[in-house]
Amino acid sequence: MTDKIKVAYICVHNSCRSQMAEAISKLMAADNFEAYSAGTEIKPQINQDAVEVIKEIYGVDMNTNQRSKLLSDIPPVDVVITMGCNVKCPILPCKYREDWGLDDPTGKDKHEFIKTAQIIEQKVMDLKNRINDLW
Repeated sequence: MTDKIKVAYICVHNSCRSQMAEAISKLMAADNFEAYSAGTEIKPQINQDAVEVIKEIYGVDMNTNQRSKLLSDIPPVDVVITMGCNVKCPILPCKYREDWGLDDPTGKDKHEFIKTAQIIEQKVMDLKNRINDLW
């Protein structure tokens, strides 16, 4: 395979769960696929509670390495993972799609952000292990 599979994590605002998934994927699955995140709207900055938790657990500073992006800001992708928007999730053309159904920890305590990061890590590792079998 000459080109890596491209995976996009999609949420409406691209400020919390999708950003966490992008950061964790770039750290733990970069050898298997390229990771992006995006949304139909953007926030002026990534959720700072998410930034703090990802930096604390994984040593990755999302403020330095990532920014809030629109769907139009990322390249065409092969796989779309929606985070569980609880509204109509954004649509992005792809070959494979799944929804992770994650609750948004925004506005909740740090424990909820840690729990969300741990769930995302498990799901990223599962995706990494089966990505080549998706087609």
